[in-house]
Amino acid sequence: MASSKYYIRNPEEVYFLTSTVVDWVDVFTRPIYKDIIVDSLRYCQSHKGLMLYGWVLMSNHLHLLVQAKEGKLLGDIMRDFKRFTANRLLEAVQFENESRKEWLMHKFEWNGMQNINLATRSINFGKREIMPKSVFRLRTLNKN
Repeated sequence: MASSKYYIRNPEEVYFLTSTVVDWVDVFTRPIYKDIIVDSLRYCQSHKGLMLYGWVLMSNHLHLLVQAKEGKLLGDIMRDFKRFTANRLLEAVQFENESRKEWLMHKFEWNGMQNINLATRSINFGKREIMPKSVFRLRTLNKN
């Protein structure tokens, strides 16, 4: 069975992470969703030990150049970032004035059910504990 864990082999290394929205759905075209990503990254920097060297948010994916502060685990930080951010994004889709609400929720729910176990180097982004929904897939590549 494929693992859904990050393979952070050397905690002192800087890692390049790419997170894509399922089915390449253009979620980050609206300011509210972009703000959720930015707020989550800032929180992880201030409270979780995330060292963020660079990032690019596109309409349907996110690139990060990151490292964990000494004594912190990047996998744990990213797990918390994913969980919190996915929940906030799903809440925003459900409760904001989102014209694509039904379509987006269908995409996230269907994909979450289809991709509970992904390939070794990727994980579901935002798999909720209460409801198995997925917003993102995350791919990890180290600098080696």
